This record gives sequence, structure tokens and C-alpha cells, in this order.
Amino acid sequence: MRKLLLAFAVLSWAARAEVRILTLRQAIERAVNQHPDVVIARLNEQIAGENIRVARGPFNPRVIVGSGAAWSSGFPMSIEGSAPAIVQARAIQSIYNRPLSFRVAAAREEARGAAIDSSARRAEVAHRTATLYLEADRARRQADLATKQVESLERVAEVVRARVSEGRELDIENRRSALSLGQARQRALTFRADQDNAEANLAVALGFGPDDRVRPASDDQSVPAPQRSEEQCVEEALASSAEIRRLEASLRAKALELESAKSARWPQFDLVAQYGLFAKFQKYEEFFRRFERHNGQLGISLALPILPGGSANAEAARTNLEMQRMRTELNVIRERIALDTRRRYAEQRTAESARDVARLDLEVAREQLGIVLAQSEEGRAGLRQVEEARTTESARWIAYYDAQHAVEQARLNLLRQTGDILAVLQ
Repeated sequence: MRKLLLAFAVLSWAARAEVRILTLRQAIERAVNQHPDVVIARLNEQIAGENIRVARGPFNPRVIVGSGAAWSSGFPMSIEGSAPAIVQARAIQSIYNRPLSFRVAAAREEARGAAIDSSARRAEVAHRTATLYLEADRARRQADLATKQVESLERVAEVVRARVSEGRELDIENRRSALSLGQARQRALTFRADQDNAEANLAVALGFGPDDRVRPASDDQSVPAPQRSEEQCVEEALASSAEIRRLEASLRAKALELESAKSARWPQFDLVAQYGLFAKFQKYEEFFRRFERHNGQLGISLALPILPGGSANAEAARTNLEMQRMRTELNVIRERIALDTRRRYAEQRTAESARDVARLDLEVAREQLGIVLAQSEEGRAGLRQVEEARTTESARWIAYYDAQHAVEQARLNLLRQTGDILAVLQ
């Protein structure tokens, strides 16, 4: 009855959940295309592009058509600066305006910074997805190893029970093998729970449902090691850092804002045109010697700021102070990135050394297990020794998987630091 309930529970979960097997490249491609952080960064990039069009608006011709028809008593006075007309049209376009030109250039730099931020978000999402992928892969390997250990201990327990029933072993050996089997089953349950949790986290990060699971492909390759020296990694990290490039773009935008504030005294030229359709009932003939129904103007408007006020100087001073602050931040960020890159490089070297030691330890444990098995066939080793050797080998396998995971995570962190994570993993 218990087995039937367990089978029913497994079938119910399988009916509502789907296990998807993906490679690391497939997982990253899905994440960088649909993750909410990437979508938001892409929208911000598009908004920054529209801001350029907004800033260029005054340099594009603006045409306004309307009507100012009105009954006049006495002299025809102007309505919003224009004489009363049945139909009136106005057009204006800035052809020389240095403050606005600098603002357009600043908007372009801000758009460049938004593009850099979008690329940085994609790299961050790729790093986060790869981390979850590696954790799920390690959990799967450990769970599979624990399951094999349970199967091996079950066979040992059967042999022990047979030997105890034959009187060839003491009854305590039966309880000892049962204890080892129970401990192995407990470890297997723990590893399976870790695997289920890791695969669920990966599925949610990739936009699947909370009941779905994403399982790493068993034949997927590990994260490749960067083939660069420490100094090359530092130089590449400084050159490709999204944080530095984004701050440099903001600094250039501030420099253009400063030039915009300084150019407030420069003359400004606008192209203006106007058309008006007048009517006789507005009594123009009583005040003007000649009446024309169709009237138009085309020319250039010149504005020469003599006293632009103190706001321009205050804005220039404020922008200059902000640029000094950003330069200081830039130097601090460069130093921090160089130190972080050296630390990541050292972590990779340390993790690789620990992985090599774990591999040697595993090889010794496997050779020792082979020796004990050979001795067991010759009758020179008991089941307890075989069981201890198998347990030791399983522990060394788990330690090796942990060490290998640490190496891949260290490589992943270094690739993110140098800005190569998308190019390498995709």
C-alpha cells in the first residue's frame, strides 16, 4: 500500500511538472533573451534613443496651423502675436543653437551609457544562470552517486544477512550494515532534495513554472579556463568593464552639459515662416492703405543673450563639481576592479590546485577499493573492509565533485570580471 501511494504521488507530480534537459548554452540563450532584468535594460536603451530625438526636436521644422478669426472693433489687435486671420500657419526651426547642440550630444552619450548598461545586464544574467546551472549539475552528480552507494550497500546488507543466518558472522554485523544502509539512504534523500531545489531554481530563473524542472545535460562541457596571464586579465577587465565605460560615458555627457552652460551667451538663429489669410470684415482697409488676403513672412530670427542671468554660471559650476566627483569615483573603481581581477585569478589557481589534490585522493581511494575487493575474493578481507572502502571512495567522489564545481565557479567569476562570459559561453 505504501509503495502504491508513493507511485501515485510521483505520477501526480510528473503530470503537473515537466523536466527539461538543457545545455549550458541553451540555458544562457534563453535567460539573456527573456529575463526581466534584460528586458528592462533593453527598454531603457530604447528610451535613451528616443531622448535623442526629443533633444533634436528644436532643429526639426515645427509647423502649426490654426485660425485666429475674430470680430474686431477698432484697430485689429494681435492674437497670440499674430493679426486676426481666418487661417494662419507658423513654422520655426533652430538652425544654430549651441546650448541645444551640446544637449543633443549629451543625449547621445547617455544613450551610449544605456547600451553599455544593457550589455552589462545581459552579462550579469548569464553569470547568474551559469551559477545556477553548475549548482544543479553538481547536485545531480552527487545524487546519482549517493543512489549508487545505496544500491551497493543494499547488496552488501543482503550478503551480511545471509552470512549471519549461516552463522559465519555475528548478529552485530547485520545491525551495522543496516545502520550504514540507513545513513546512505538519508544522504541520498538529502542530495535528491538538493537536486530538486537546484533544478527548480534554475527553471524559475529561465522563466518556466515553479513546478517545472530544468536538468543540465549529462554530456555538457564544463566552463573553459581563460588562457591569459594575470596581467592580461587585469588589462582586459579594465578595458571591458561596463561600470567604467558607463561612468566614462556619463562623464562625457557632463562635459557636454558644461559646454552647453558656457555657451549660453552665444547667438541663436532660428528659421521662421508665417502665413495668414485675412478677411475684409475685420476692417483692415480702414487702418491700412492696402489690403492683401494672402500674407506671408520668411526670415531668420536672431537672439543675442546679453545678460543670460546667474543660472547659467551656477549650472556650469555645479556640473564642474559633479565631473570632479565622477573622476574620483572612476579612479576608485579602476583600483577596485584591478584588485578584484587579481583576487579572482588567484581563486582560480587555488581552486585548480585543490581539484588536482582531490583527483589524486580519489585515485588513491579507487585503487584501495580495488585492492580490498581483490583481497575479499581471496578471503583475506571481510565485508566490513569492503564497505568502508566503498564509503571512502564515495566520499572522495563527492569531494572531487565539490572541487570541480569550485574550479568552474572560479572560472565563471573570472570570465565575468574580464567581460568574456557571453562570448565564451554562447
